[in-house]
Amino acid sequence: MATFAKPENALKRAEELMNVGQKQAALQALHDLITSKRYRAWQKTLEKIMFKYVELCVDMKKGRFAKDGLIQYRIVCQQVNVSSLEEVIKYFLQLSSERAEQAQAQAAEVTLDIEDLEAEKRPEDLMMSYVSGEKGKERSDRELVTPWFKFLWETYRTVLEILRNNSKLESLYAMTAHRAFQFCLQYKRTTEFRRLCEILRNHLTNLNKYRDQRDRPDLTQPESLQLYLETRFEQLKIATELELWQEAFRSIEDIHGLMTMVKKTPKPQMMAIYYAKLTKIFWVADSHLYHAYAWYKLYNLQRSYNKNLTAKDLQLMASSVLLATLAVTPYDCKHGAHHFELEMEKDRNIRMANLLGFTLDPKKDSREVLSRAALLSELVAKGLLTYVSQEVKDLYNLVENEFHPLDLAAKVQPHMLRLSKLSDKLSSASPVPEVQLEQYVPALEKLTTLRVLQQVSQVYQTMKISNLTNMIGFFDFSVVEKLTVDAVKYNFVQVKIDHLKGAVSFGSQDLESDKIKNHLTILAKRFNKAISMIQPPTHDRPSRQSQPFSELEVIVEKEHKKLLARKVLIERRKEEQERQMLEMEREEESKRLKQQRLTEEAEAKRLANESARREEARIRKEIEEKELEEARALLAEAEKRKGKKGKKATGDGEVTKLTKQSLMEEAFSEQMKERAEMERKLQKLSKTMDHLERAKREEERPLIEEAHQKRLQDDEKFYKDQQEQAIDHSQKQHETDLVEKNRLIHMLGDKNLFQQQVVSRREGEFERLRHLREERLAEERSLRSQEREVRRKKEYYRRQEEARLLKIREEEEARKLEEEERKRKEEADRRAKLEEIAAKQRQREIEAEEREKREREALQSKIEDKPGKFIPPSLRKRLERAYEPPRGGSRGETYAPPRGGGRYGGGGYNDGPPSRPARPFAGGRLSEDRWGPGGGRSGGSDRERSSRDDERPDIWRRSSSHEAPPRQPEEQAA
Repeated sequence: MATFAKPENALKRAEELMNVGQKQAALQALHDLITSKRYRAWQKTLEKIMFKYVELCVDMKKGRFAKDGLIQYRIVCQQVNVSSLEEVIKYFLQLSSERAEQAQAQAAEVTLDIEDLEAEKRPEDLMMSYVSGEKGKERSDRELVTPWFKFLWETYRTVLEILRNNSKLESLYAMTAHRAFQFCLQYKRTTEFRRLCEILRNHLTNLNKYRDQRDRPDLTQPESLQLYLETRFEQLKIATELELWQEAFRSIEDIHGLMTMVKKTPKPQMMAIYYAKLTKIFWVADSHLYHAYAWYKLYNLQRSYNKNLTAKDLQLMASSVLLATLAVTPYDCKHGAHHFELEMEKDRNIRMANLLGFTLDPKKDSREVLSRAALLSELVAKGLLTYVSQEVKDLYNLVENEFHPLDLAAKVQPHMLRLSKLSDKLSSASPVPEVQLEQYVPALEKLTTLRVLQQVSQVYQTMKISNLTNMIGFFDFSVVEKLTVDAVKYNFVQVKIDHLKGAVSFGSQDLESDKIKNHLTILAKRFNKAISMIQPPTHDRPSRQSQPFSELEVIVEKEHKKLLARKVLIERRKEEQERQMLEMEREEESKRLKQQRLTEEAEAKRLANESARREEARIRKEIEEKELEEARALLAEAEKRKGKKGKKATGDGEVTKLTKQSLMEEAFSEQMKERAEMERKLQKLSKTMDHLERAKREEERPLIEEAHQKRLQDDEKFYKDQQEQAIDHSQKQHETDLVEKNRLIHMLGDKNLFQQQVVSRREGEFERLRHLREERLAEERSLRSQEREVRRKKEYYRRQEEARLLKIREEEEARKLEEEERKRKEEADRRAKLEEIAAKQRQREIEAEEREKREREALQSKIEDKPGKFIPPSLRKRLERAYEPPRGGSRGETYAPPRGGGRYGGGGYNDGPPSRPARPFAGGRLSEDRWGPGGGRSGGSDRERSSRDDERPDIWRRSSSHEAPPRQPEEQAA
């Protein structure tokens, strides 16, 4: 990576490299500078560097380099100068567009550059067309235009990726999207248009992921929302012009999603364009009902907000609304469909209704809300028929209101022929440029056919096929038969066609007809009458009819309940069966979709692999052919240099048998031979030139000497002439100066007087300024001396204060040391006293134990001497206490008897009831496990106890302050 002290140096270096033809090195140098972290601050030079960098990227078709550079430049100038980034991106787009247009013009020139238009094709062109299957123009476009179109498309994608989700660059983002749309429209790039729409859709989807971004666009702002809506409407316009209806419908969904996201309705002009495009999309999709509703919404919008709409425009639009409504099929195409299809149709209706601006309840049937009958009734209620033309109104009355079963088609046909004359262009104030009423003629012909069938079925039971065909003059019977089958399928009419008899039967023959129901009722009545005649009722066995009314009412009620229960059971079974069937269908559908998706993925993967393999084979073949051509060219050049004609005349058959390696080796050997021959010739030529140069110098030596002598003589003569001319010029100048002096000598007095005045005035001014300067300097010196004195005093006071504080600190430390030494001595004295008291206490305890031991031995001896003697209870208790071990002890140990020196009979001030055994004496001291004689902890030796006493120096003070002093030996003995 090259490093530069200044960005200007990198720009200069790049220009130098471009001048010598090294564009790649220049691009790399500028790329290293732009991506370097040293130049993160924006400056004007970086903008010039970016312009040069963009030019190089466009010239060399380096789209990835351009993307990296623009991303780095966006980081540099995003917070400082966004307009600079806009200028660079606009320049980048301009260069790419210009180069693409130049390539297209160049391809057109190549196509038209033919010497003789009547001449036949050359053999080379024929071979290329047979091999590649491409025509001359297609091949030139692929070689010249396609690379630049690819680069231009990559440029648009790069710029959109850089500018996305940035509120400061929204206008440039919208401008780039519009230019990309125009590129797709101009060159009919449908695939790129789909990808562009998907890119914009992903950018809008990912907008919510960058909520924490500082420069994230806010769609609640009117400016941002307007830019996004204009971009989507331009996308919708281009999609309809390219006839990409699926992409146009997705654009409609994008616009509706934007309106739903921000919960704001766009301007009426935009909504008019929205509904106008919807009418076109629904008409192409054969969704005549939604097409009619879209026309109705557009008509209401234009009538309410467009004040520039003329009466003719309003009449044409109203006629379009009515004809679009009449063009809707008069029956429900989903009649008798499966539950799953009905659910899908319901979801689709809700989705379409939302796009049209209707809000439907998901629990209700949307077919009742959005239907042909509902729309016609609303048009009549709103008075739209008053605005339509008379021909359209008459057509409506004939089809919907009047009853003409025999001549309905004949009366409707003249009106439909006049619809083409009613079509006309609208004014510029309307979003629809032209209204074509004749496009509804096929749908109206189908409607007329259905109305004829419906009305004839109400009058006739049977009719000949020929008569029916004559009544419907604009269709053959095959078309009429197809329409009839659809109408019967969806329960619009009941018709049966008998081709053997050549007749058409009208009316229903199923079990639900009224005639069959009446026949069954009459049959039942006649059966009852016959039974009563065969077996008349008697008094012994009354008939069912003669039973009391109350009993009959009870029986009827029971039968009715049984029928209701059976009906509920049947309904439940049907619902359960339908639910199971629905679940099975859903599972089968999911399995089928999954299998289809897997199959599609596998097929797509196979096609991608196959395409990649073919592309790789093609590239490999092209490389091999190119290498073979290069080898042939090298061989031909070598043969041409050597002048061997025989080998060249052997033909291409022998050349094609050679490999590239052999051709390269042969060419390399020929080059080496030529190089050796050239070196030999150069050596011979150098020797010849040496001899020639030596001979030439020997011959020119006397001539050079002669010329030198002649040059010296000419120089001497020239010098003398110059000296004489200088002397004459000096004399003339002196004379001129004397004349000038005599002319100015009389002004010398005035000059001296003026000089004295100026000098005196300037001396006075100088003295005044000098005095002022001295006064200012003296004042500054005094101020500085005062400040210096103040600083010295402050420094002196500071040092004095520091010395005082240091002295106080030293005295405090000395006092602390003395206090600690005093406390240490007092502690040592106190410990010595405590040790002395403890020794006396232990001595008293030893004496008491010995005395008790002697008493115990004496008592024991008395008992042993006189067995069976009565022992007083007090003595027995003393003996039992003497031999009974305390709680927690074990037999076989020696226990100290209870002592009366402490609060509980123990020896220490903090002892509780004696519960631990006393150990034997060690070194004249009583050693216990936990408690010492004075209430403190004691170990085994004096050193350990003294170390613990050092660790806890205040234990004796607490014991002395809160407990009684140790008893005297006399008190303990008592």
